[in-house]
Amino acid sequence: MIINLRVDHKLASIETMEKTAKDLEVIFHNLKEELDVQEYIEISTCNRVEYYINTDIVSYENDCLKTDNENIIIHYDDIAIIHLFRMASGLESMIIGEDQILGQIKSAKKRSIGENHCGKVLDALFTKAIHVGQVVRQRTNINRGSVSIGSAAVDLAEENIGNLEGKHVLVIGAGKMGKLVAKALAEKNLKAIFVANRTYYRAVRLAEELNGKAILLDELSQCLPTADVIISATGAPHTILNKERIENFIDTKKSSSIIMIDIANPRDIDEDVENIGVKLFNIDDLRGIAYKNKELRENEVKEAEKIIDSEFTLLKNSFKLMEVEDILADIRLSMENIRTKEALKASSKLSDIEGSAKIIDNMSRSIVNKIFHDMSSNIKKVAEEENHDVIETLKCIFKEN
Repeated sequence: MIINLRVDHKLASIETMEKTAKDLEVIFHNLKEELDVQEYIEISTCNRVEYYINTDIVSYENDCLKTDNENIIIHYDDIAIIHLFRMASGLESMIIGEDQILGQIKSAKKRSIGENHCGKVLDALFTKAIHVGQVVRQRTNINRGSVSIGSAAVDLAEENIGNLEGKHVLVIGAGKMGKLVAKALAEKNLKAIFVANRTYYRAVRLAEELNGKAILLDELSQCLPTADVIISATGAPHTILNKERIENFIDTKKSSSIIMIDIANPRDIDEDVENIGVKLFNIDDLRGIAYKNKELRENEVKEAEKIIDSEFTLLKNSFKLMEVEDILADIRLSMENIRTKEALKASSKLSDIEGSAKIIDNMSRSIVNKIFHDMSSNIKKVAEEENHDVIETLKCIFKEN
């Protein structure tokens, strides 16, 4: 059974996601410990936390999966797989068609493999999902133009402050999201841009691309007083800007003209900065831009969904064959055990005949090979054409008494 546990932007605000992620983690760890789950992949981004789990020993009614938190989504098997395909294709993103989620899925799978909890089933599933995401982007225009949280943040800034030409902009965070913000800002004729990061060389590298200046997070006082727009996107586990810090470096008259956009999860900027007039926005405020983007891509979404349906059918067939092959491997092992025992019995009765053991072994091996070859070919053929009942029938016919 494939299980998908998640909280995302579709049901939850950024504040709710932060709180719900903790409940989600509790459910996951209960499943992992009580059911000894070995195969799982975790995906965590600025607007979603998801777990994909493969297990043979859990039912829909399992106590571990019960929760009072209405923001937690729990899906199984086909629905969970379709969601993963849609997510890889950019259809489940706040900004429809964004490419970053595909890289995040690749990274999640790679991390799971490195930590030895990505088994055969999830490996096949995520390999297919990545393939689906790539095919959708190749065959449709779903990702044409500016489609990222970073570009949406810059659009939001312009909606509230006007053209950014001649403005001072501070980007906090030089990770993947910070780079997306920088990419969108590169097209603007800014007066000055600062990049602040905990790791200095990353700030330097990004600032060089923008003809800007790099600073450490501890040096924010250098550019806060002149900043018109501050966009923050770090991976810090706690806030890095608050009312007290802003008041120490920015004149009260100036603060009311500053735009701050926080696209981090958990958030980088404390809400108390609004008490001194700062206009603060977060991921939730990008929904308006996301909706406009979605309307522009409706036809591409329909084409993407056709590709997803087709690829889903192919995956189901490959999973069916994978299951059949596992059953056949068990059957083959059982047949080999029987053959070995019977060959030994026959050899003991013909012990006085020179070479009898080898002759019997070769003959019995040949018989088993021929029987198994025809049988396995026919079973695979039927499994591809028929429904899941073929597999259940096989399990019943060849189960050990």
